[in-house]
Amino acid sequence: MPESGRRQRLLWVLTGLAVAAVLLHLYGLYRPSVPQTGVWYADKVGHVVGFAAPVGLILLARHAAGPPVGDAERLPSRFGLVVVAIFALHGVVSELVQHVTYLHRTGDALDVVADWLGVGAGWVGAGALASGKWRRAGRGVASAPPLRR
Repeated sequence: MPESGRRQRLLWVLTGLAVAAVLLHLYGLYRPSVPQTGVWYADKVGHVVGFAAPVGLILLARHAAGPPVGDAERLPSRFGLVVVAIFALHGVVSELVQHVTYLHRTGDALDVVADWLGVGAGWVGAGALASGKWRRAGRGVASAPPLRR
């Protein structure tokens, strides 16, 4: 299969996964009640994953699309910084909305911290995957094939 066909398929898959991750992210944050697991940190893990997945997938989909004219070919780009800023701000806004508008939910500052950790993890993870550093783990840098554009 030609390189452009693979890139196009990867772009569609990543875009679909990113859309699904954003929808699940919004559902998780704004559903009326949260199931209680009995594990005190499960909620925080959910916040980290709930923010890392959409941020990482959006940034990877953007990377798969190729850089716009005049933009750098690596993350972070202006697009990446905007995505990170939007999700970081959304972490604060979602907790305020939960605190003010939901009867059985409250805003939690530690949830905001977990959201920000997730945003950072998504950004760093996407950057590592986009740069190909994950391929070099355990094999030595010299033997790793370069990423082709």
